[in-house]
Amino acid sequence: MLKNNKLILNGILGFSILSLSIAYFVQYILGHKPCNLCLIERIPYFSALILISLIFIIRKFEKLIAIIVLLFFIFGTIVSFYHVGIERGFFSESIVCDLINSSDNLSKDQLLKQLENATVSCKDVTFRLLGLSLATINTIISIVLSSIMIKVIKNYGQNR
Repeated sequence: MLKNNKLILNGILGFSILSLSIAYFVQYILGHKPCNLCLIERIPYFSALILISLIFIIRKFEKLIAIIVLLFFIFGTIVSFYHVGIERGFFSESIVCDLINSSDNLSKDQLLKQLENATVSCKDVTFRLLGLSLATINTIISIVLSSIMIKVIKNYGQNR
């Protein structure tokens, strides 16, 4: 593995841990319940943790795994951008935003239980940092991480 790539991948690994830690801090310590899209936006960070660790452990297929990590961050960019669009009213909420709420002939007890566990609307911004929603921040971060992963992949094409 190129020394430069090792440093960059360690940085992305650390940043993924930090990002997930902040997400769980906001959720469990500050008490802001995430919407379904917020939960989906965590997938690229979990994937980066697993896949980059795999690069360091098996030391094979490094470029292929890096491409998969890039695809996860591109996925994160698209989902985050869509989420920002919902927050700003450019897009309407999709079925993903309401996965738990089904209105199939519920009993009174089931309805009360469902109200207790009601999902947060994807258009409601429950937490802001520096005046920006976490979806907006995640869109920017996902674009940056995708760009960094492109650099890592290009580095694998260079002579060692």
